[in-house]
Amino acid sequence: MLSGWFVAALASAYLGLLFAVARFGDARADAGRSIISANVYALSLAVYCTSWTFYGSVGRATSGGLSFLTIYLGPTLMLMFVGVIIKMIRISKAQRITSIADFIASRYGKSQFLAGLVTVIAVIGVVPYIALQLKAVAASFDVLFQQSSHTLLPWWLDSTLLIAAVLALFTILFGTRHLDATERHEGMVAAIAFESVVKLVAFLAVGLFVTYGMFGGLSDLFQQAAASPELHRLVQLDEARAGTWTALILLSGLAIIFLPRQFQIIVVENVDESHLKRAVWLFPLYLLLINIFVLPLALGGLLHFQGQSVNPDVFVLTLPMTRGAEALALLVFIGGLSAATGMVIVETIALSTMVCNDLVMPWLLRSTWLKIEKRQDLSGLLIGIRRVAITLILLLGYVYFRVAGEAYALVGIGLISFAAVAQFAPAMFGGMYWKQGTRAGAIGGLLAGFGIWLYTLLLPSFAKSGWIGSGFVEHGLFGIGWLKAQALFGLTGMDEISHCLWWSLLANIGCYVVVSLNSKPDAVEAGQAERFVDVFRHAQRTTDTRLWRGNASVGALVELLERFLGPLRARQQLAAYAGNRGAGDWRSLPADADFVHFAEAELAGAIGSASARVMVASVAQEEDLGLEEVLDILDEATQVRAYSRELETKQGELEAATAELREANERLRELDRMKDDFISTVTHELRTPLTSIRALSEMLHEDPRMELVDRKRFLGIIVNEAERLTRLINQILDMAKMESGRAEWTTGKVDIGDVVREAMDSLGQLFREKDVALDGDIPASGPVVLADRDRLTQVMINLLSNAVKFVPGGTGRVSVKLTIDGRFVRVAVSDNGPGLTAEECVVIFEKFRQGGNTMTDKPQGTGLGLPISRQIVEYFGGNLWVESQPGAGANFIFTVPLPVPEE
Repeated sequence: MLSGWFVAALASAYLGLLFAVARFGDARADAGRSIISANVYALSLAVYCTSWTFYGSVGRATSGGLSFLTIYLGPTLMLMFVGVIIKMIRISKAQRITSIADFIASRYGKSQFLAGLVTVIAVIGVVPYIALQLKAVAASFDVLFQQSSHTLLPWWLDSTLLIAAVLALFTILFGTRHLDATERHEGMVAAIAFESVVKLVAFLAVGLFVTYGMFGGLSDLFQQAAASPELHRLVQLDEARAGTWTALILLSGLAIIFLPRQFQIIVVENVDESHLKRAVWLFPLYLLLINIFVLPLALGGLLHFQGQSVNPDVFVLTLPMTRGAEALALLVFIGGLSAATGMVIVETIALSTMVCNDLVMPWLLRSTWLKIEKRQDLSGLLIGIRRVAITLILLLGYVYFRVAGEAYALVGIGLISFAAVAQFAPAMFGGMYWKQGTRAGAIGGLLAGFGIWLYTLLLPSFAKSGWIGSGFVEHGLFGIGWLKAQALFGLTGMDEISHCLWWSLLANIGCYVVVSLNSKPDAVEAGQAERFVDVFRHAQRTTDTRLWRGNASVGALVELLERFLGPLRARQQLAAYAGNRGAGDWRSLPADADFVHFAEAELAGAIGSASARVMVASVAQEEDLGLEEVLDILDEATQVRAYSRELETKQGELEAATAELREANERLRELDRMKDDFISTVTHELRTPLTSIRALSEMLHEDPRMELVDRKRFLGIIVNEAERLTRLINQILDMAKMESGRAEWTTGKVDIGDVVREAMDSLGQLFREKDVALDGDIPASGPVVLADRDRLTQVMINLLSNAVKFVPGGTGRVSVKLTIDGRFVRVAVSDNGPGLTAEECVVIFEKFRQGGNTMTDKPQGTGLGLPISRQIVEYFGGNLWVESQPGAGANFIFTVPLPVPEE
């Protein structure tokens, strides 16, 4: 039997552990050793998985089946557009954005009205979501306390109100210890990541217990469900609900960015853009894991409690309790508490920052009776405002829970909030990618979309609870049928969430576009549009300083910083700024545009960009710039960027030309080396026969009485060496003539079979002397081609001579085969020599190249035979190549086209 005091003590101890994790994270950050890694950042995104996921998904699955997946498909798809998120982060860092209200207001001229409007929409829209967390925690307490031997609280004390108070206190301790809202709450992020692990472990544990402890596994569960028509439909896709699925996927995809807590974690708390690379796959994996057992738990609960009235939203708690697994139930309770507290902490911190900066501070700064301008240090007041805002926001959540929360399941409450924050999408996406979007358009779109959300979704939730009349839902406003809240303009057949989403976004986008096209931005708004849309290529400092003109006092700006940041922090930031400017002391810096923008950026981190602009304007006399002047400056900046891109292009072309020259230079060096090799080869080849001729001629000259046999032998050698000299010289001349285009060609009909046989016969003696076998597979007659007979003979002799040089004597073998291959005659000369490498197969047809190791076993010849042969074959429309592998011989092949038949 669980004790209520034990449950309360366990919950308190867990919250204390979270606080310890947060303090550890902050201490590491203060020491310059950040605890935020890519994994921690990705896990902190799982603050998206609230009590809705932990309890409500199972409840939704009991009625909607697989439709619960839409809430997780949307975020997964949205993270695929990582470039959009990176742009948000880049803009937020450059503009010192503190919240989603600050982001939108900053884009549209740092408008206080727009920031306040976004804040009001966010607070009203997210209050139902906070009520969801309170309802879930209260329900989990009720389940556990029903097992308790005595009640923990007196009858007159509301447990949900107490939970709201505890969460408010915990959030205040957790997230309002620093003033600067842009300063990362690294301890908070670490604690949220820790909570994400806890709730995942708890959910997987109860899923395994129910699936494999209470039932015989997944197959058993689904077989039992298949036997029941009512349960079988839960595991099937309903094509009739495709529209609802589409709407929910879009809604959840927008919510992952536009919920204030998600914007806080994804954008404001990001310390490194590269962490997104891990988050885009780790966060979807987390969503997959935490949803694996949702449907099994829903089916298990329906099967186990068949015929009983048990709230499906708490199946994850009631199922282990029925089997006496109290330890598991406590783990599940802690998991659900993690899911709720994580959401409440981050959401209320984000909302309190927006309330302080965009609602309360503008009012205080305009108020005369509070005499706020006489206070020297407002940092404590700002922190106090945020703490009060946290308390009031949670109190509003409690009020909504009491007024309308009982009429909706957990998921239904959450979807109301999703539809509210989706109204930020047109103004935000439009502001990031469309320079023509204006402040008037953003205000018009937000008012239209929010008004329809209020009328078609929020007010009907109160009507469903009985707190207001339901006539506008059932009969339409003033009895007008086409103004029915959930069948607007006669649109029926849709669920209330899809109906609200389509109408609100249609009105929002329509007003945003139409009003923007019919309104003009002022100078500040035009400058901000340039900075937001072109953030990746925008020279922030240069353009900022050029877009501000006026007079300012260093003393007045410093006094302003000290009032809102506190003297200590203000002087720390001033010292850092002076160091970046290369100055020893900030007092020596001029009150120029850079200093003014520094002061405004620091104030923006504390009171928001809109209020910061107002405060800086109160102490600095800024000259108004006309819109045309701003556009001229921006146009000049665009021209500078265009010129820079042109220079980059020319630099790239220059680098490419340099690379080409370097490559050509290397080629020239190679040709020079080949020329040296050629000269060396030709010199060697010419010197050898000349030496033989000279030596034998001298012997004949000195001994006229030499025997006739020796005389004939010597004269025969002289004749052969002279012929060898002739061939060498002819090859060189042939190559020169071919390359210069002065070669003589005699084209006629040639029986290529006769050419091959004659070449084989003329070299027969050479093959016999080297003891190399030569055989051929040549048709008795034909085929006939149009070519120069002598040139083809030269090709065959070159190939056969080349082959006989590289095969071993005694075992060497050379084969010649002539075939017809389509429109070509194909001649192949194959040998069983050492073969060639892949590299040698390419370079062997280059001039002066020869096979073999030129340093040790350089063969005879000039290295021109194969290049000459290729040029001859290609002149007649054919080709010459080699197929070979080391150790497998070589196969030289050339083709010559057959004549085209006459018609």
